[in-house]
Amino acid sequence: MSTAVHGHTHGHDDHAHHPTGLRRFLTTTNHKDIGTMYLWFAFAMFLTGGVMALIIRAELFQPGLQITHPDFFNQMISLHGLIMVFGAIMPAFVGFANWQIPMMIGAPDMAFPRLNNWSFWLLPPAASLLVVSLFVPGGAVAAGWTLYPPLTVQMGMGMDLAIFALHILGMSSILGSINIITTILNMRAPGMTLMKMPLFVWTWLITAYLLVAVMPVLAGAVTMVLTDRHFGTHFFNPAGGGDPVLFQHVFWFFGHPEVYIIAIPAFGVISQVIPAFSRKPLFGYTSMVYATASIAILSFLVWAHHMYTTGIPLEAQLYFMYATSLIAVPTGVKVFNWVATMWKGSLSFETPMLFAIGFLFLFTIGGFTGLVLAITPVDIQLHDTYYVVAHFHYVMVAGALFSAFAGIYFWLPKWIGRMYDEKLGKWHFWLSFITFNLAFFVQHFLGLAGMPRRIPDYALQFADFNMVSSIGAFGFGLSQLLFLYIIVKAIRSGEKAPARPWEGADTLEWTHLPTPAPYHSFETPPLVK
Repeated sequence: MSTAVHGHTHGHDDHAHHPTGLRRFLTTTNHKDIGTMYLWFAFAMFLTGGVMALIIRAELFQPGLQITHPDFFNQMISLHGLIMVFGAIMPAFVGFANWQIPMMIGAPDMAFPRLNNWSFWLLPPAASLLVVSLFVPGGAVAAGWTLYPPLTVQMGMGMDLAIFALHILGMSSILGSINIITTILNMRAPGMTLMKMPLFVWTWLITAYLLVAVMPVLAGAVTMVLTDRHFGTHFFNPAGGGDPVLFQHVFWFFGHPEVYIIAIPAFGVISQVIPAFSRKPLFGYTSMVYATASIAILSFLVWAHHMYTTGIPLEAQLYFMYATSLIAVPTGVKVFNWVATMWKGSLSFETPMLFAIGFLFLFTIGGFTGLVLAITPVDIQLHDTYYVVAHFHYVMVAGALFSAFAGIYFWLPKWIGRMYDEKLGKWHFWLSFITFNLAFFVQHFLGLAGMPRRIPDYALQFADFNMVSSIGAFGFGLSQLLFLYIIVKAIRSGEKAPARPWEGADTLEWTHLPTPAPYHSFETPPLVK
């Protein structure tokens, strides 16, 4: 290794060791390059899944069938879910992990740089399989992203492509997680104990353990679907002694921790941004670490709250109701700590902080609607209605996506050495915030009124709210093109970033300290020795 790096510092064959252009990215083992590729890939998938969402909302703009065939509508719903979860949000946070973790813990790179490269390059083929499934006979999956049998057992070849894609995506996640765990546990700078790590590093350590635990469960579930389809097994076929509800148990044992795999890194980003723009260390560092860990553990114990309507025993319903409500406690601790961090801080409201505060408001609403859905008798009424759709979009979009925006605006000056256009950034925030609420807040009312999800046509009384929702969705989609413009403009012609872009707010140095020395908000915080 050392000869490859140092042997040619003054040699003639420089290009062999520093490939440029496409080769640089195909063969790179540099954690920053790989983080950048993850982020661009995630954004491309975000736009792809977003176009599918807009097809869904265009169909629902009015009652009646406008532009799609019901089968194609269901394919859009399934692929939108799969692409957003596995192609957009998860890779975006892995991109953050690749960029930030080595720098935050003082490591030269990730523990397994070539494995890191492979983890990324597994993603484009998997995403291609998902998209290609639209063009094979029988079309893509039309069973929702949850892939419930018996629908998935009877579908065409698109289902096999989706199963293959999920296997590859799972492989990428597991390899990436092993890399992250090894890096954090073995490559911290001397003196950096676990309880001195920035909170973002903690959240990723916990997330990586979750991924290693649950991705094989998903692989098992879809493999059983595959053998049911082609090898005459009867895991989920009642005619052969199988049980379709078994699939739901296995799937949601993966699916519920998966929600927190998406949310926990978002918590980490917010825990870096809020202290920086409050010019104040994070309130209750230790309790944040324990709260995050307990959320992760509890996420394994609540899977069947997705299944109240499947006829599980009353005792099980009671248990899952109480266990689900319990998750509100550590989540409440985190929200309290973020608010307490801002309390009496020297606040400033640059774009990253706006997205962080937007996250705080909207994620809390999503948490409350989740609590509503945890109550068994309420959920039996609201199950599979638009109330559920509204709930998880408040958690996933306003939660994960807004925090990803916060992280990108926050770290971009350090990544590219240039500043983005602050005024345009604020425009991006306000447009996203308003149009998001326009799109999804009214869906709570649709759900309470009984509109089922995953339908291309609906009764007349739902028309007005659907129109509002569709207008909001198109506004939200267009706002993201502004985001793309802001990033490209910053890379091409942004002002040179100062050494400390958020003056007096350099998180890398101090926000993770449990009890820092007191300092005045207008002074530069003391460096950690």
